[in-house]
Amino acid sequence: MPSADLGPAQRAKPLTPPARLGTAVVAELVELIVTGEFAPGELLPPEGPLAERFGVSRTVIRESVKRLQEKGLVVVGQGRGTEVLDQASWRMLDAQVLSALVDDDSSNGVLSEISSVRSSLEALMAGAVARHRTDEQVAGLRAALEDMRGLTDDEEAFYDADVAFHFLLMEASGNRLAHNITRALYRRALESPRFRGHNPDDAMQRTIDEVAAVLDAVVAGDPEAAERAMRSHIDVGWERRRPDHRAG
Repeated sequence: MPSADLGPAQRAKPLTPPARLGTAVVAELVELIVTGEFAPGELLPPEGPLAERFGVSRTVIRESVKRLQEKGLVVVGQGRGTEVLDQASWRMLDAQVLSALVDDDSSNGVLSEISSVRSSLEALMAGAVARHRTDEQVAGLRAALEDMRGLTDDEEAFYDADVAFHFLLMEASGNRLAHNITRALYRRALESPRFRGHNPDDAMQRTIDEVAAVLDAVVAGDPEAAERAMRSHIDVGWERRRPDHRAG
């Protein structure tokens, strides 16, 4: 039996699912809060105006506000409305909050904070690897360093190998919490062109030397030296890359 011709409404594309609409609304609201358009202490507009602004239902707005609460960005007061909270309450490691913070970081302050946290946590992890290294772990780290040495004619591949060294060391540390936090921060920072910055001509060789110092300390079983070398590598590397760096 031939199929009946579908009317215009039946032939129309499916509507965007509410969950996807909510994701888009949450992302925009996070950005508006992080950039200060909705400042701490202010109340978000009521559901009706927000629904009209975003072209969604009140239900989508209601669910979106719940997501903002989970991220520590707002609090819903009974009979008072939805108040924007200050940064002390924000879940900074939330992917959307962190992304908005990095994107809005014109002064590079957030990127500097990420580098500082990385420096401290990766230094601790480097020390842990130096204490409990295995032959297999050392072989993996050495292979990543050798990859770097062989890729100095390909900047992108070179820094991919550098990242691989860092991730291998984090995993080898056995510190799952430090690994998880640092990996999340590092991955998001790597998406920012400002974090990659502008390397001087000798940056790759200097990076090789710094990573080699970390590996030498790990192989020697010297936790203190491994911590110093890793901290120096991250701190010095950021200072030479950062867009507002000026050589003295």
